[in-house]
Amino acid sequence: MEKETKQNLLFSAYQYKILIGGIVAIALGFILMIGGGSDNPEVYSDAIFSFRRIHLAPTIVLLGFAICVYSIFAKQKVK
Repeated sequence: MEKETKQNLLFSAYQYKILIGGIVAIALGFILMIGGGSDNPEVYSDAIFSFRRIHLAPTIVLLGFAICVYSIFAKQKVK
């Protein structure tokens, strides 16, 4: 009288792949924001205001969050 219970995952493999892609995009955006500082606090550097740190990196982070939200709402593929 054993009942076999099939254990269902919260997401499908497809959704997990999308979620991992979103997490990688978020990490890449934060990596692109790194740097721009100076070893000497008396020296000013314009490197902190580069296109990469001000525009590109935050856009990639927001895109990564959007991908993660999409992975949550995406329909599971039926076999």
